[in-house]
Amino acid sequence: MTLPAEPAHASQIQRARILTPRRIFILSLLLLLAGIMYSLTIGRYPISFPALIGYFRLDVSDPHYALLHNILLDSRLPRILAAVLVGAGLSASGAAYQAVFRNPLVSPGLLGVLSGCAFGAALSIVMGLNGLWIPAMACVAGLLAVALGVGIASLFASTSVLMLVLGGIISNALFTGLLSIVKYVADPQDQLPTIIYWMLGSLSAVDNSALWMTAPVLVIAITLLSGLGRVLDVMTLSEDEAYSLGIPVHFYRYGIIVLATLISALTVSIAGMVGWVGLLIPHLTRLLVGASNVWLLPVSVCLGGCFLLLCDGLARTLAPGEIPLGIITELLGALAFIALLRYVRRGWL
Repeated sequence: MTLPAEPAHASQIQRARILTPRRIFILSLLLLLAGIMYSLTIGRYPISFPALIGYFRLDVSDPHYALLHNILLDSRLPRILAAVLVGAGLSASGAAYQAVFRNPLVSPGLLGVLSGCAFGAALSIVMGLNGLWIPAMACVAGLLAVALGVGIASLFASTSVLMLVLGGIISNALFTGLLSIVKYVADPQDQLPTIIYWMLGSLSAVDNSALWMTAPVLVIAITLLSGLGRVLDVMTLSEDEAYSLGIPVHFYRYGIIVLATLISALTVSIAGMVGWVGLLIPHLTRLLVGASNVWLLPVSVCLGGCFLLLCDGLARTLAPGEIPLGIITELLGALAFIALLRYVRRGWL
């Protein structure tokens, strides 16, 4: 006598009981820590795990101490921290934008922050401003682009999501045109290649001074945004339902937009234009932990850091010369998104 086949959804229910959102968050955090440790060992000068652990036991007078200190702490650690912060920031801001605009296809560049940052950085390069001026002007221009988009929506005395999107489209087009003008007048031998390379995204030239200045702001902003999960859950409802629950929709909407925009602008000022992270990672996380932003945001932060560590590792090791980070995220992100859609249609996730 053959037993009846187990229902297809029974295994999914059993898996949901084992992989709770809290456990998935703990696993993603451990995966991020493991990724940081592994990233310290790879590069042009590979370092084994025993050598990595042994570094902390070496005496300062040991001849190997200075070499390992230079490779690990002076060269690789700032880059790894930048990758984690950029990946976490883009993922958190992407998830927040998707909740505020109630659209899973929204990315951090919706309101023009990416085109604004690109214009600010290109303008500083053309003006001959180097060092901290490039990330500073990129961040300021990105914030101005979003402010312009929100201002355009306010001109029509409307605070609806649709008007914000239209304002963002106009701002994005305006700053894209300004960027084209700056690229047109740039020196084709010196300045234009620098602008193009910056727009491709890279962590090879992370400015340690800029990193230590922006890192505390990014950590605080990402923590605040991750703590607004319950508010974002309410914001995914209609405005009338949110008001009935006592949530001032307009206050939180603009507050979250400002916070997510600040995070996106800071990440672009550190690493240049890095795409797909803010779109792909929230989708993957939503399939793992569900639609609740209480767990969606923290897990997205961890998985975003892991994804960018993976992309940065590939950028450093795939070729003798370093590949721009934005190229790796575009290729890997597109392939991962195709696989994600295929799994969803088959019901594997």
